[in-house]
Amino acid sequence: MKITYDPDADAMNIEFQKGKYHISKEIAEGIIIDYTKDGKVISIELLDASKRMPAKSIRDVTVGIPVRAA
Repeated sequence: MKITYDPDADAMNIEFQKGKYHISKEIAEGIIIDYTKDGKVISIELLDASKRMPAKSIRDVTVGIPVRAA
C-alpha cells in the first residue's frame, strides 16, 4: 500500500495495488475509487483533502498492520 499527497492538487491517493484501472467511480463528491477489470479496488483518491481532514493528519499518515498471535 502506498499513500501519497499532492499539495498542488490538494489530493490524497491511497494505492492498494499497482496496475491500470478499468473504471473509476465517484462514490461521493471528491471521493473516487479506481477498479480493475475484475472489480478489485486499485486505489482511492480524495480531492480537496485539506478540507476533509486536519493538515496534521495529512502530514502524519501512518499505516498500522495488525499482528496475529501464533
